[in-house]
Amino acid sequence: MKLFLAGWLLLTAAVVTGQTTAFEKSNGRQTATYADCIRFYEQLSHQYPVLRIREMGPTDAGEPLRLVLISGDRQFDPAVWHRQQKVVLLINNGIHPGEPDGIDASMMLARDIASKKVTLPANVAVAIIPVYNIGGALNRNRFSRANQNGPESYGFRGNARNLDLNRDFIKSDSRNARSFATIFHYVDPDLLVDNHVSDGADYQHVMTLLTTQYEKLGGALGPWLKKTFEPAVYRGMHEKGWDLVPYVNVEDSDPSKGFTQFYDSPRYSTGYAALFGTIGFMPETHMLKPYGQRVRSDYDLMVTMIREAGRYGRELIATRRRAVRAFTTQETFPLSWKSDPAAWDTISFKGFEAGKKTSQATGLPVLFYDHDRPYTRQVRFNDVFIPADSVEKPAAYVIPQGWWDVLELLQLNHIRMTRLSSDTVIGVTWYHIDEYKSLPRPYEKHHVNYAVKVSARTDRVAFRKGDYLIRLDQPGNRYLVETLEPTGPDGFFAWNFFDAILQEKEYYSDYRWDSLATAVLAGNQALRQEFQARKASDSTFRVNAEAQYDYIYRHSPWYEPEHLRYPVYRIEK
Repeated sequence: MKLFLAGWLLLTAAVVTGQTTAFEKSNGRQTATYADCIRFYEQLSHQYPVLRIREMGPTDAGEPLRLVLISGDRQFDPAVWHRQQKVVLLINNGIHPGEPDGIDASMMLARDIASKKVTLPANVAVAIIPVYNIGGALNRNRFSRANQNGPESYGFRGNARNLDLNRDFIKSDSRNARSFATIFHYVDPDLLVDNHVSDGADYQHVMTLLTTQYEKLGGALGPWLKKTFEPAVYRGMHEKGWDLVPYVNVEDSDPSKGFTQFYDSPRYSTGYAALFGTIGFMPETHMLKPYGQRVRSDYDLMVTMIREAGRYGRELIATRRRAVRAFTTQETFPLSWKSDPAAWDTISFKGFEAGKKTSQATGLPVLFYDHDRPYTRQVRFNDVFIPADSVEKPAAYVIPQGWWDVLELLQLNHIRMTRLSSDTVIGVTWYHIDEYKSLPRPYEKHHVNYAVKVSARTDRVAFRKGDYLIRLDQPGNRYLVETLEPTGPDGFFAWNFFDAILQEKEYYSDYRWDSLATAVLAGNQALRQEFQARKASDSTFRVNAEAQYDYIYRHSPWYEPEHLRYPVYRIEK
């Protein structure tokens, strides 16, 4: 393998004199710095007319996010690509710069396409983000990837604000994520490849592949991916000498016991892409394999994706377009998914026997993968998900203009909205937040809300001129429902955009409220009876004056209506 790899590197490096990468020059031991990577693409753009590099928006590091466009006919407008019936492939690299395999593989891929060493089918166009997490790439070190075998130095997982960008696609705390959304909708990719390196179990495979959950894609697109395109990619990789398997979704355990497909919720790149009908792949090279092998497998996977995209281009484009159009008329949308317990199948897996050994560091048992005992066997794998929670879409949502941060993200994701031309009273359904929990410790700058329970109520609500009306007759329906429904696990309520409604802004002093509470009870016989019944049945409540005052307050006109009122209103059909 080492001799073959060295020969492959020399052959690739010889394609373009002076256009070799740090990876090639070091015989597979080093990865390009950020500056060297951008310089490499700029040189290619000057040398080859089929390649252009553009600045596409800011990042938290102060450097612009760049996009490389490759098209055999020298046409660099993605809108034209789609009119030409080209498959558009978007490749994202360095979201975790400590996992730089895709950075180096894409540099060589772009050069080899431009120099015609690799054939770019006439019906395929490629867009590459050279380095997404620029701040992390600039924070170069040798020790932050304890589980990884090379390269010699690399970037850091956190970006310039110490955010994990592969958790940021919905909440968009980073400028990187906002610029990515601009790129994503500008390119409108049919396929997304987001290159990563795995963490977790040990096994023989160099490359694993995380594929978008088929059921999330809608219509015939998911089944087509599962039965046609993905098997073609697996066959192509086998022909190139790589035994590709699904992403090994286990951590400190034995993969031979079986595993499920990764649940790629919308916080992740592939889950975000699925909201818009884009097929997402997350290649995960195995962290313990030599860096040279990992990069070569990544390169071969992208070459295979391009070839198969050309072969199945007409089917892919037609099937995806039908799926995206179906989003506009789809009535029910799942908010969360669970693995189908009855859908286990088997796959051929090459692993190492796992067991326990005594740690020399601690003297205690530790997991051990025995490389002297490799195996190939059929293991259980479940790649079928079923809805765990679904919601019927409304005819429209209304969002008051004060929630501008949410509205900006909707606009960034090409959601069509209109503003009310005058003050208007509209009959709507709105949610009361009955229960919720929040993570006790921050997760990616948020105390995520979960286990949310709501009750729906109807009312006529006064909206102001300039508030936003959002109709659900558009391709972005899935994004709308999954972000705006409060029980969505990756929605805007989960990510704390609406936490201001969870806090009361006005209250009372007991001595002042006592006389008002007496008047409230005197003027409301039903409430007075409910209050007395509660006292009679609840001994704790009966002796707690504060609880009794609060009970009366929350059932009185003095209680603020905005408290726990979710400020995204539904206009039902």
